[in-house]
Amino acid sequence: MRRYSILGLCALSGLWQAPAQADHLELEQTTIRAEQASDPTAPSIAEKKAEFAHIPGAAAVVDAETYKSGRSSTLQDALGMAPGVFVQPRFGAEEARLSIRGSGLQRTFHGRGLLLMQDGAPLNLADGSFDFQAVEPLATDHIEVLRGANAWRYGAANLGGAINFVAPTGKSAAPLDLRAEGGSFGYRRLFAAVAEDFGDWDGYLSINDYSQDGFRDHAKQDNQRYFANLGGRLNERLSTRVYLTHVETDSELPGNLTKAQMRRDPEQAAAGNLTGDQRRDFILNRLGNITTLRLDGGHRLELASYYSEKSLFHPIFQVLDVNSEDYGLRLSHIWENETGWRWRGGVESSHGRNWQSNYLNVGGHKGAKVDELHQTARNLNAFGELEVPLAERWALIGGLSWLHQQRDSDDRLPAGRDTSFDKTYVGRIGRLGLRHDLTDGVQLFANFSQSFEPPTFSELTGGQVIAFQPNSAQKANTWEAGLRWSRDTLDLDLAVYRSEIRDELLALNDANGQPLGTLNADRTIHQGVELGGAWTLGQVTLRGQYLLNDFRFDGDDVYGDNRLAGVPRQFVKGEALWQRGGWYAGPTFEWVPNHYNVDQAETLYADGYAIWGLKGGYRPGEGLGFFIEGRNLSDKTYVATTGVIADANGQDSAQFLPGDGRSLYVGLEWRL
Repeated sequence: MRRYSILGLCALSGLWQAPAQADHLELEQTTIRAEQASDPTAPSIAEKKAEFAHIPGAAAVVDAETYKSGRSSTLQDALGMAPGVFVQPRFGAEEARLSIRGSGLQRTFHGRGLLLMQDGAPLNLADGSFDFQAVEPLATDHIEVLRGANAWRYGAANLGGAINFVAPTGKSAAPLDLRAEGGSFGYRRLFAAVAEDFGDWDGYLSINDYSQDGFRDHAKQDNQRYFANLGGRLNERLSTRVYLTHVETDSELPGNLTKAQMRRDPEQAAAGNLTGDQRRDFILNRLGNITTLRLDGGHRLELASYYSEKSLFHPIFQVLDVNSEDYGLRLSHIWENETGWRWRGGVESSHGRNWQSNYLNVGGHKGAKVDELHQTARNLNAFGELEVPLAERWALIGGLSWLHQQRDSDDRLPAGRDTSFDKTYVGRIGRLGLRHDLTDGVQLFANFSQSFEPPTFSELTGGQVIAFQPNSAQKANTWEAGLRWSRDTLDLDLAVYRSEIRDELLALNDANGQPLGTLNADRTIHQGVELGGAWTLGQVTLRGQYLLNDFRFDGDDVYGDNRLAGVPRQFVKGEALWQRGGWYAGPTFEWVPNHYNVDQAETLYADGYAIWGLKGGYRPGEGLGFFIEGRNLSDKTYVATTGVIADANGQDSAQFLPGDGRSLYVGLEWRL
């Protein structure tokens, strides 16, 4: 905001008055205020936080500056301290178990149960699955995390919610950003970005090259990612922004170990992963667009669209050669008035096609073709949400959503049983929430919501499933209450929730212990506490999160009330940094207090652990900065995450994925 005073000019003009005039003339001071209009295609962090304050549930914004003070490579680096997010890498790289409120519990790869987005447009394939390698933490301005039905505004109807990675623009980013990171296990990352503000238009371009040998054998990673966006105002009402993404990623897969193997040598790879040269390599091209049109009366239209194509080469138990094409759009109508009424609703359509050929794995190369699948996913969703002011500082929010989703698979080379299918899933769900602004910066909320999540193709046809299972959609009723506190030196995000789930998609056995593949559990319960935030005490800032995860079967015929496998009951992660004038230093820590089960039958467990590190550096707004970070400095052998099976029968099983050992990373960054 700029101020221009004309008082001085008026006083000077008095020097030229005729002598017959008054000696002086007093005028009131006039101030002219000019504010730069915000870009509706790229809201700032402050604007997003103000918008999320109207959501009657758990929603947060992660400023990328909070994690760029250290190594910024994986989703755990970026989201490890985001309230409510549980993320643990498989091999110290991108692929991870990424879960909110127990979503997609079985997945440590090719995730599901969440909507991942880049700048408001889905990264998910049309069947609901997503790739971790499509995200670049350094080419991010901030991250929106909306847990559960609080992601309704993006059309998400799943259990976990949505995570939106928002790129910098030519107006928000430094004109030039050069960064280099290096460290243990052959880690190397080079990043360069340029940004330009052209007035009504602006542009941003980033290039990233990353590689590492990995803590374990056969864990080499080699990725190149290119992101660009160009946008601005076409006129006073119409704005648009175009996004381009190109990703080339090659990843060796070291595989799971037994507990005995991990204790003996956590750096080794599984024998089968070596002989089969198991890996996951793909090339992704993506085009996205956000266009907004401001109308009279507080109305606005927003169109988000995308097109992506991916080529995947994936030697595992077989060699999977998959080409995918996905495209979709979401048209939203947004309205608010001066009395506090707010509306957001829209329609969303997406379409995806996979051409998948499976071959025998001959040392990581294609052998004889054993299967060919042509798969199609179609989705049509409509959603709406209305906020009604009840009284001063009180608001009621209600929403409805209708979903029509299809999953078709054509088995072109059936070997024995033909696994072709054509399934349709129709859901009608709603939500109701209440928000109370107790005082400035303190807000209470409570809500009830429903979710609806059809299976992805991996549940329907993928992996080594014994026989095709015609799965139903996963459905849940969720109650949530919580608090947002942002006053003085304390920012706090607290939510307590309980989800009663029908037909949760899990890997199960029958009563005789025989594997049935992925199918629907009858009833399960996910409940817990999500606590996160930051507290500044003088020059020291404590930042972190605590999760209490109570996930269990509910009177199952086989598993009774057993805990669901794969996620610790408690998880703590944080840091305590001294900060002054751009300098910072302090410890980091991660703690899983108790062991947790790897199988649904509760016969095999992963041990709890505690690891710690140190980091420090200098990060100015402009000029040269640096960081030094040590992780797992006690060189603890621990289980970062696990596979999930139905019943280990009390025997050690290859389900354990060790975390990285002692490591040291350094980085330099120069920003104009």
